[in-house]
Amino acid sequence: MIPDLQGYFRRQTRPQRAELTQLAIAAAADGIPTIGPQLGHLLTLLARFGAVRRALDVGAGNGYSALYLAAGMGGEGEIIAVERQPRRAAAARQNLATCGVKTNVLVGSAGEVLPGLAAPFDLVLLDIDKADYRFALDHCARLLRAGGLLLADNTGFADAEPFNAALLADARFCSVNLLCLLPGHSPECDGLALAVRV
Repeated sequence: MIPDLQGYFRRQTRPQRAELTQLAIAAAADGIPTIGPQLGHLLTLLARFGAVRRALDVGAGNGYSALYLAAGMGGEGEIIAVERQPRRAAAARQNLATCGVKTNVLVGSAGEVLPGLAAPFDLVLLDIDKADYRFALDHCARLLRAGGLLLADNTGFADAEPFNAALLADARFCSVNLLCLLPGHSPECDGLALAVRV
């Protein structure tokens, strides 16, 4: 094995664009944990690989994650972002205004917004209060097209345990829940679930 494996893989993280670094700094100042550049680049890769044209970002913060999604969408399609706090939603609208794809930032909790959304989505990013993940899972199953991807962040948090158990047993999804080293992520060592709608 490579000596100091964690240090080595921290150095494998691609640098992010300067505006994303500034957004991450602004998010930290506002108490918003960010996914960081490693997971951000994974979002870009998955959006490109899956030819994503309609994405849902549940827990948008200031738009940091959605910008990585947009980078993988080739200037086509739409991102719908959901953010509970109006001030953060306003920041997300501003930060996504020139991202190259159509964006719509909706203000409200997942419980308020998800029931009113219409399918289909190609990709759903779930990054809200972990205690709400289990509730959101059924809506993600409804909203994702067959073959669509659900990516749930922070599955290492204790409040995500009901979601983790439900996803593992859910015949609507083919899923994997990974323990990951994610440099720049908050926290750096955390769980990440990926699930394809069957």
